[in-house]
Amino acid sequence: MGLCDAALIALYALVMSVSTPPAVPRTGWRTPALVLVAGCLIAMIGFGVRSALGLFLEPMTVDRGWTRESFGFALALQNLFWGLGLPIAGALADKYGSSRVIMFGALTYAAGLFGMTVAEAPFMLNVFAGVLSGIGIAFSAFTLALASMVRVVGVEKRALVLGLGTAAGSFGQVIFSPISQGFIEYSGWSATLTILSLTVLFLIPLAIVLPAVLSSQSAQSQHNNAKQSLKEAVREAIGHKGFVLLTTGFFVCGFHVAFITVHFPAYVRDLGLDPKYGAYSLALIGLFNIVGSFGSGIVGQKYSMKMSLSTIYFLRACVILALLLLPKTPLVILLFASVMGILWLSTVPLTTGIIAQVFGVQYMATLFGIVFLSHQIGSFIGVWMGGVLYDQTGSYNGMWWAGIFFGVLAALIHLPINEKPLARLSAA
Repeated sequence: MGLCDAALIALYALVMSVSTPPAVPRTGWRTPALVLVAGCLIAMIGFGVRSALGLFLEPMTVDRGWTRESFGFALALQNLFWGLGLPIAGALADKYGSSRVIMFGALTYAAGLFGMTVAEAPFMLNVFAGVLSGIGIAFSAFTLALASMVRVVGVEKRALVLGLGTAAGSFGQVIFSPISQGFIEYSGWSATLTILSLTVLFLIPLAIVLPAVLSSQSAQSQHNNAKQSLKEAVREAIGHKGFVLLTTGFFVCGFHVAFITVHFPAYVRDLGLDPKYGAYSLALIGLFNIVGSFGSGIVGQKYSMKMSLSTIYFLRACVILALLLLPKTPLVILLFASVMGILWLSTVPLTTGIIAQVFGVQYMATLFGIVFLSHQIGSFIGVWMGGVLYDQTGSYNGMWWAGIFFGVLAALIHLPINEKPLARLSAA
Protein backbone atom coordinates (compact mmCIF):
# COMPACT_ATOMS: atom_id res chain seq x y z
CA MET A 1 0.00 0.00 0.00
CA GLY A 2 1.39 3.41 -0.98
CA LEU A 3 1.69 6.45 1.24
CA CYS A 4 -1.07 8.25 -0.62
CA ASP A 5 -3.45 5.30 -0.28
CA ALA A 6 -2.74 5.01 3.43
CA ALA A 7 -3.35 8.71 3.93
CA LEU A 8 -6.66 8.58 2.05
CA ILE A 9 -7.82 5.57 4.08
CA ALA A 10 -6.93 7.35 7.32
CA LEU A 11 -8.77 10.48 6.17
CA TYR A 12 -11.82 8.44 5.19
CA ALA A 13 -11.88 6.67 8.54
CA LEU A 14 -11.73 9.97 10.40
CA VAL A 15 -14.34 11.86 8.43
CA MET A 16 -16.73 8.93 8.63
CA SER A 17 -16.35 9.02 12.41
CA VAL A 18 -17.38 12.69 12.54
CA SER A 19 -21.01 13.16 13.39
CA THR A 20 -22.88 16.43 13.42
CA PRO A 21 -23.88 17.25 16.99
CA PRO A 22 -27.26 18.90 17.61
CA ALA A 23 -25.69 22.33 18.22
CA VAL A 24 -23.99 22.39 14.82
CA PRO A 25 -26.17 23.66 11.95
CA ARG A 26 -26.85 21.42 8.98
CA THR A 27 -25.54 22.76 5.67
CA GLY A 28 -27.63 20.79 3.14
CA TRP A 29 -25.52 18.76 0.74
CA ARG A 30 -22.36 20.05 2.43
CA THR A 31 -22.05 17.18 4.91
CA PRO A 32 -19.31 17.33 7.57
CA ALA A 33 -17.38 14.57 5.80
CA LEU A 34 -17.48 16.41 2.47
CA VAL A 35 -16.43 19.69 4.06
CA LEU A 36 -13.50 18.00 5.81
CA VAL A 37 -12.31 16.37 2.58
CA ALA A 38 -12.56 19.66 0.63
CA GLY A 39 -10.81 21.57 3.42
CA CYS A 40 -7.98 19.05 3.53
CA LEU A 41 -7.50 19.22 -0.26
CA ILE A 42 -7.41 23.02 -0.11
CA ALA A 43 -4.75 22.82 2.58
CA MET A 44 -2.80 20.20 0.63
CA ILE A 45 -2.65 22.18 -2.62
CA GLY A 46 -2.15 25.63 -1.13
CA PHE A 47 0.51 24.62 1.35
CA GLY A 48 2.19 22.18 -1.01
CA VAL A 49 2.72 24.77 -3.74
CA ARG A 50 4.02 27.38 -1.32
CA SER A 51 6.44 24.97 0.34
CA ALA A 52 8.12 24.24 -3.01
CA LEU A 53 9.12 27.85 -3.71
CA GLY A 54 12.44 27.51 -1.89
CA LEU A 55 13.52 25.06 -4.60
CA PHE A 56 13.54 27.94 -7.10
CA LEU A 57 16.11 30.02 -5.18
CA GLU A 58 19.22 28.49 -6.73
CA PRO A 59 18.09 28.05 -10.36
CA MET A 60 16.40 31.46 -10.60
CA THR A 61 19.24 33.43 -9.01
CA VAL A 62 21.82 31.71 -11.23
CA ASP A 63 19.75 32.16 -14.40
CA ARG A 64 18.83 35.80 -13.70
CA GLY A 65 22.12 36.82 -12.11
CA TRP A 66 20.44 37.83 -8.85
CA THR A 67 21.80 37.60 -5.30
CA ARG A 68 20.21 35.32 -2.74
CA GLU A 69 19.20 38.44 -0.83
CA SER A 70 17.13 39.55 -3.84
CA PHE A 71 15.24 36.27 -4.00
CA GLY A 72 15.01 36.08 -0.22
CA PHE A 73 13.59 39.60 0.02
CA ALA A 74 10.88 38.79 -2.54
CA LEU A 75 9.74 35.75 -0.56
CA ALA A 76 10.08 37.76 2.64
CA LEU A 77 7.65 40.27 1.13
CA GLN A 78 5.40 37.35 0.26
CA ASN A 79 5.31 36.25 3.88
CA LEU A 80 4.71 39.82 5.05
CA PHE A 81 1.80 40.47 2.68
CA TRP A 82 0.44 37.04 3.55
CA GLY A 83 0.45 38.12 7.18
CA LEU A 84 -1.01 41.55 6.47
CA GLY A 85 -3.72 40.13 4.24
CA LEU A 86 -4.85 37.24 6.42
CA PRO A 87 -6.67 39.30 9.10
CA ILE A 88 -8.62 41.02 6.29
CA ALA A 89 -9.29 37.69 4.59
CA GLY A 90 -10.32 36.21 7.93
CA ALA A 91 -12.75 39.04 8.65
CA LEU A 92 -14.31 38.68 5.20
CA ALA A 93 -14.51 34.89 5.64
CA ASP A 94 -16.17 35.26 9.05
CA LYS A 95 -18.74 37.63 7.55
CA TYR A 96 -19.39 36.19 4.09
CA GLY A 97 -17.96 32.67 4.24
CA SER A 98 -14.62 31.26 3.13
CA SER A 99 -15.65 30.16 -0.38
CA ARG A 100 -15.58 33.48 -2.22
CA VAL A 101 -12.50 34.62 -0.32
CA ILE A 102 -10.55 31.49 -1.31
CA MET A 103 -11.67 31.79 -4.94
CA PHE A 104 -10.31 35.32 -5.15
CA GLY A 105 -7.12 34.20 -3.45
CA ALA A 106 -6.62 31.30 -5.87
CA LEU A 107 -6.86 33.60 -8.90
CA THR A 108 -4.46 36.11 -7.37
CA TYR A 109 -1.98 33.45 -6.28
CA ALA A 110 -1.99 31.81 -9.72
CA ALA A 111 -1.33 35.19 -11.35
CA GLY A 112 1.59 35.83 -9.00
CA LEU A 113 3.21 32.46 -9.70
CA PHE A 114 2.88 32.87 -13.45
CA GLY A 115 4.24 36.41 -13.20
CA MET A 116 7.43 35.04 -11.64
CA THR A 117 8.21 33.36 -14.97
CA VAL A 118 8.43 36.72 -16.78
CA ALA A 119 10.10 38.74 -14.00
CA GLU A 120 13.53 39.76 -15.29
CA ALA A 121 14.41 42.29 -12.57
CA PRO A 122 14.28 42.00 -8.77
CA PHE A 123 11.61 44.73 -8.65
CA MET A 124 9.21 42.65 -10.75
CA LEU A 125 10.05 39.59 -8.68
CA ASN A 126 9.03 41.59 -5.61
CA VAL A 127 5.72 42.47 -7.28
CA PHE A 128 4.80 38.96 -8.45
CA ALA A 129 6.49 36.64 -5.94
CA GLY A 130 6.18 39.11 -3.08
CA VAL A 131 3.07 41.30 -3.14
CA LEU A 132 0.74 39.47 -5.53
CA SER A 133 1.54 35.93 -4.37
CA GLY A 134 1.50 37.03 -0.74
CA ILE A 135 -2.01 38.45 -1.08
CA GLY A 136 -3.10 35.36 -3.00
CA ILE A 137 -1.79 33.03 -0.30
CA ALA A 138 -3.52 35.09 2.41
CA PHE A 139 -6.90 34.93 0.68
CA SER A 140 -6.58 31.21 -0.09
CA ALA A 141 -4.88 30.23 3.17
CA PHE A 142 -5.55 26.80 4.62
CA THR A 143 -6.43 28.50 7.91
CA LEU A 144 -9.60 29.83 6.24
CA ALA A 145 -10.49 26.24 5.39
CA LEU A 146 -9.73 25.22 8.98
CA ALA A 147 -12.20 27.82 10.25
CA SER A 148 -14.90 26.26 8.05
CA MET A 149 -13.95 22.75 9.11
CA VAL A 150 -14.30 23.36 12.86
CA ARG A 151 -17.76 24.85 12.32
CA VAL A 152 -19.20 21.54 11.14
CA VAL A 153 -18.01 19.45 14.10
CA GLY A 154 -18.62 19.53 17.82
CA VAL A 155 -16.37 21.02 20.47
CA GLU A 156 -14.88 17.62 21.31
CA LYS A 157 -13.65 17.19 17.71
CA ARG A 158 -12.07 20.62 17.17
CA ALA A 159 -8.47 19.89 18.09
CA LEU A 160 -8.54 16.65 16.10
CA VAL A 161 -9.95 18.36 13.01
CA LEU A 162 -7.41 21.20 13.27
CA GLY A 163 -4.66 18.59 13.39
CA LEU A 164 -6.16 16.80 10.39
CA GLY A 165 -6.27 19.98 8.29
CA THR A 166 -2.72 20.93 9.19
CA ALA A 167 -1.50 17.40 8.46
CA ALA A 168 -3.16 17.57 5.04
CA GLY A 169 -1.15 20.71 4.29
CA SER A 170 2.01 18.84 5.23
CA PHE A 171 1.04 15.99 2.95
CA GLY A 172 0.97 18.56 0.17
CA GLN A 173 4.59 19.37 0.97
CA VAL A 174 5.44 15.67 0.74
CA ILE A 175 3.94 15.52 -2.75
CA PHE A 176 4.88 18.88 -4.25
CA SER A 177 8.52 19.19 -3.12
CA PRO A 178 10.00 16.15 -4.93
CA ILE A 179 7.67 16.54 -7.91
CA SER A 180 8.60 20.22 -8.29
CA GLN A 181 12.30 19.39 -8.04
CA GLY A 182 11.86 16.77 -10.76
CA PHE A 183 10.07 19.21 -13.06
CA ILE A 184 12.77 21.84 -12.44
CA GLU A 185 15.49 19.39 -13.45
CA TYR A 186 13.74 18.12 -16.58
CA SER A 187 11.59 21.05 -17.75
CA GLY A 188 13.20 24.08 -16.14
CA TRP A 189 12.05 26.39 -13.38
CA SER A 190 9.85 28.56 -15.66
CA ALA A 191 7.73 25.67 -16.91
CA THR A 192 7.45 24.33 -13.37
CA LEU A 193 6.11 27.65 -12.06
CA THR A 194 3.53 27.65 -14.86
CA ILE A 195 2.38 24.17 -13.85
CA LEU A 196 2.11 25.23 -10.20
CA SER A 197 0.08 28.31 -11.12
CA LEU A 198 -2.43 26.13 -12.99
CA THR A 199 -2.57 23.69 -10.07
CA VAL A 200 -3.59 26.49 -7.69
CA LEU A 201 -6.74 27.08 -9.78
CA PHE A 202 -8.10 23.73 -8.53
CA LEU A 203 -8.80 25.54 -5.24
CA ILE A 204 -11.78 27.28 -6.88
CA PRO A 205 -14.10 24.25 -7.24
CA LEU A 206 -13.01 22.94 -3.85
CA ALA A 207 -13.93 26.24 -2.20
CA ILE A 208 -17.54 25.86 -3.34
CA VAL A 209 -17.92 22.92 -0.95
CA LEU A 210 -17.12 24.99 2.15
CA PRO A 211 -20.20 26.07 4.13
CA ALA A 212 -21.44 29.59 4.69
CA VAL A 213 -20.92 31.36 8.01
CA LEU A 214 -22.95 30.41 11.05
CA SER A 215 -26.31 32.10 11.36
CA SER A 216 -26.86 34.34 14.36
CA GLN A 217 -29.22 31.79 15.90
CA SER A 218 -26.74 28.95 15.46
CA ALA A 219 -23.88 31.01 16.78
CA GLN A 220 -25.93 31.95 19.83
CA SER A 221 -26.81 28.34 20.57
CA GLN A 222 -23.15 27.35 20.42
CA HIS A 223 -21.38 30.26 22.01
CA ASN A 224 -23.94 32.61 23.55
CA ASN A 225 -22.08 35.47 21.90
CA ALA A 226 -24.09 36.24 18.76
CA LYS A 227 -24.49 39.85 19.85
CA GLN A 228 -20.75 40.34 19.96
CA SER A 229 -19.50 42.38 17.02
CA LEU A 230 -16.25 41.79 15.19
CA LYS A 231 -14.81 44.96 16.69
CA GLU A 232 -15.76 43.85 20.20
CA ALA A 233 -14.23 40.41 19.62
CA VAL A 234 -10.93 41.93 18.49
CA ARG A 235 -10.87 44.35 21.41
CA GLU A 236 -11.60 41.51 23.83
CA ALA A 237 -8.77 39.39 22.41
CA ILE A 238 -6.18 42.17 22.35
CA GLY A 239 -6.95 42.90 25.99
CA HIS A 240 -6.37 39.26 26.95
CA LYS A 241 -2.83 38.58 28.20
CA GLY A 242 -2.82 35.04 26.83
CA PHE A 243 -3.72 36.27 23.35
CA VAL A 244 -0.82 38.74 23.41
CA LEU A 245 1.62 36.04 24.55
CA LEU A 246 0.31 33.60 21.94
CA THR A 247 0.76 36.24 19.25
CA THR A 248 4.29 37.01 20.41
CA GLY A 249 5.31 33.36 20.54
CA PHE A 250 3.97 32.62 17.06
CA PHE A 251 6.59 35.03 15.68
CA VAL A 252 9.19 32.37 16.43
CA CYS A 253 7.30 29.69 14.52
CA GLY A 254 7.35 31.88 11.42
CA PHE A 255 11.03 32.67 11.85
CA HIS A 256 11.95 28.97 11.97
CA VAL A 257 9.63 27.65 9.29
CA ALA A 258 10.15 30.33 6.63
CA PHE A 259 13.94 30.38 6.94
CA ILE A 260 14.22 26.61 6.61
CA THR A 261 11.66 26.38 3.79
CA VAL A 262 13.41 28.97 1.62
CA HIS A 263 17.09 28.57 2.50
CA PHE A 264 17.57 24.93 3.51
CA PRO A 265 17.85 23.53 -0.04
CA ALA A 266 20.60 26.10 -0.77
CA TYR A 267 22.22 25.32 2.60
CA VAL A 268 22.39 21.64 1.65
CA ARG A 269 23.98 22.50 -1.70
CA ASP A 270 26.53 24.76 0.06
CA LEU A 271 27.59 21.79 2.17
CA GLY A 272 28.66 20.06 -1.06
CA LEU A 273 25.82 17.54 -0.96
CA ASP A 274 23.64 16.51 -3.87
CA PRO A 275 20.76 19.02 -4.36
CA LYS A 276 18.30 16.13 -4.22
CA TYR A 277 18.87 15.98 -0.46
CA GLY A 278 17.41 19.48 -0.21
CA ALA A 279 14.23 18.36 -1.94
CA TYR A 280 14.19 15.13 0.07
CA SER A 281 14.51 17.19 3.25
CA LEU A 282 11.49 19.34 2.42
CA ALA A 283 9.52 16.21 1.60
CA LEU A 284 10.56 14.55 4.87
CA ILE A 285 9.59 17.66 6.81
CA GLY A 286 6.15 17.47 5.24
CA LEU A 287 5.89 13.70 5.77
CA PHE A 288 6.77 13.77 9.44
CA ASN A 289 4.71 16.89 9.98
CA ILE A 290 1.67 14.80 9.15
CA VAL A 291 2.49 12.78 12.26
CA GLY A 292 3.35 15.89 14.28
CA SER A 293 0.30 17.93 13.28
CA PHE A 294 -2.18 15.10 13.70
CA GLY A 295 -0.48 14.06 16.93
CA SER A 296 -0.61 17.58 18.35
CA GLY A 297 -4.33 17.66 17.60
CA ILE A 298 -4.79 14.49 19.65
CA VAL A 299 -2.56 15.81 22.44
CA GLY A 300 -4.54 19.06 22.47
CA GLN A 301 -7.70 17.13 23.29
CA LYS A 302 -6.16 15.50 26.35
CA TYR A 303 -3.45 17.76 27.74
CA SER A 304 -2.58 21.42 28.23
CA MET A 305 -2.14 23.06 24.85
CA LYS A 306 0.12 25.81 26.18
CA MET A 307 2.49 23.29 27.78
CA SER A 308 2.55 21.31 24.54
CA LEU A 309 3.48 24.48 22.62
CA SER A 310 6.24 25.31 25.08
CA THR A 311 7.68 21.81 24.69
CA ILE A 312 7.61 22.01 20.89
CA TYR A 313 9.55 25.28 20.77
CA PHE A 314 12.16 24.03 23.23
CA LEU A 315 12.66 20.84 21.22
CA ARG A 316 13.10 22.90 18.06
CA ALA A 317 16.00 24.72 19.70
CA CYS A 318 17.56 21.39 20.68
CA VAL A 319 17.24 19.97 17.15
CA ILE A 320 18.87 23.04 15.56
CA LEU A 321 21.71 22.84 18.09
CA ALA A 322 22.24 19.19 17.19
CA LEU A 323 22.46 20.12 13.48
CA LEU A 324 25.21 22.62 14.24
CA LEU A 325 27.22 20.21 16.36
CA LEU A 326 26.94 17.02 14.31
CA PRO A 327 28.87 16.28 11.09
CA LYS A 328 26.97 17.39 7.99
CA THR A 329 26.40 14.02 6.35
CA PRO A 330 23.36 13.12 4.21
CA LEU A 331 22.06 10.98 7.08
CA VAL A 332 22.29 13.88 9.57
CA ILE A 333 20.54 16.20 7.11
CA LEU A 334 17.68 13.75 6.59
CA LEU A 335 17.39 13.02 10.32
CA PHE A 336 17.25 16.76 11.05
CA ALA A 337 14.46 17.17 8.50
CA SER A 338 12.54 14.22 9.93
CA VAL A 339 12.66 15.39 13.55
CA MET A 340 12.03 19.02 12.62
CA GLY A 341 9.07 17.82 10.58
CA ILE A 342 7.41 16.41 13.69
CA LEU A 343 7.78 19.85 15.31
CA TRP A 344 7.06 21.82 12.12
CA LEU A 345 3.42 22.91 12.06
CA SER A 346 2.37 20.99 15.13
CA THR A 347 2.13 24.47 16.64
CA VAL A 348 -0.85 25.37 14.40
CA PRO A 349 -3.52 23.00 15.83
CA LEU A 350 -2.49 23.99 19.35
CA THR A 351 -2.41 27.73 18.62
CA THR A 352 -5.75 27.72 16.81
CA GLY A 353 -7.08 25.36 19.47
CA ILE A 354 -6.29 27.82 22.26
CA ILE A 355 -8.00 30.61 20.31
CA ALA A 356 -11.13 28.52 19.77
CA GLN A 357 -11.12 27.29 23.38
CA VAL A 358 -10.66 30.72 24.97
CA PHE A 359 -12.69 32.94 22.59
CA GLY A 360 -15.02 30.57 20.67
CA VAL A 361 -15.16 29.96 16.92
CA GLN A 362 -17.48 32.75 15.73
CA TYR A 363 -14.57 35.05 14.84
CA MET A 364 -11.86 32.41 14.80
CA ALA A 365 -10.58 33.23 11.29
CA THR A 366 -10.17 36.90 12.21
CA LEU A 367 -8.46 36.29 15.54
CA PHE A 368 -6.11 33.70 14.11
CA GLY A 369 -5.36 36.13 11.29
CA ILE A 370 -4.11 38.63 13.86
CA VAL A 371 -1.96 36.01 15.58
CA PHE A 372 -0.72 34.85 12.20
CA LEU A 373 0.43 38.35 11.32
CA SER A 374 3.07 37.97 14.02
CA HIS A 375 4.01 34.62 12.48
CA GLN A 376 4.51 36.28 9.11
CA ILE A 377 6.59 39.12 10.53
CA GLY A 378 8.84 36.40 11.89
CA SER A 379 8.77 34.76 8.45
CA PHE A 380 9.76 38.02 6.77
CA ILE A 381 12.72 38.47 9.08
CA GLY A 382 13.74 34.82 8.82
CA VAL A 383 13.74 34.73 5.02
CA TRP A 384 15.24 38.17 4.42
CA MET A 385 17.85 38.04 7.18
CA GLY A 386 18.91 34.61 5.98
CA GLY A 387 19.79 36.08 2.59
CA VAL A 388 21.47 39.14 4.08
CA LEU A 389 23.67 37.19 6.48
CA TYR A 390 24.64 34.70 3.82
CA ASP A 391 25.66 37.41 1.35
CA GLN A 392 27.68 39.18 4.05
CA THR A 393 29.31 36.18 5.75
CA GLY A 394 28.99 33.33 3.27
CA SER A 395 27.34 31.20 5.96
CA TYR A 396 23.95 30.51 7.56
CA ASN A 397 25.40 29.82 11.02
CA GLY A 398 24.22 33.14 12.45
CA MET A 399 20.63 32.27 11.51
CA TRP A 400 20.85 28.85 13.14
CA TRP A 401 22.04 30.37 16.42
CA ALA A 402 19.26 32.95 16.25
CA GLY A 403 16.80 30.08 15.79
CA ILE A 404 18.08 28.42 18.95
CA PHE A 405 17.71 31.63 20.96
CA PHE A 406 14.18 32.31 19.73
CA GLY A 407 13.14 28.71 20.34
CA VAL A 408 14.07 28.90 24.02
CA LEU A 409 12.42 32.31 24.31
CA ALA A 410 9.16 31.02 22.81
CA ALA A 411 9.18 28.05 25.20
CA LEU A 412 9.20 30.50 28.12
CA ILE A 413 6.65 32.91 26.64
CA HIS A 414 3.87 30.31 26.41
CA LEU A 415 4.05 29.20 30.04
CA PRO A 416 1.96 32.06 31.58
CA ILE A 417 -0.92 31.74 29.07
CA ASN A 418 -4.35 31.21 30.63
CA GLU A 419 -6.09 28.75 28.30
CA LYS A 420 -9.41 28.58 30.19
CA PRO A 421 -12.54 29.65 28.25
CA LEU A 422 -13.79 33.17 28.90
CA ALA A 423 -16.62 33.63 31.36
CA ARG A 424 -19.22 34.14 28.63
CA LEU A 425 -18.30 30.76 27.09
CA SER A 426 -18.21 29.00 30.44
CA ALA A 427 -21.68 30.33 31.18
CA ALA A 428 -22.94 28.95 27.87
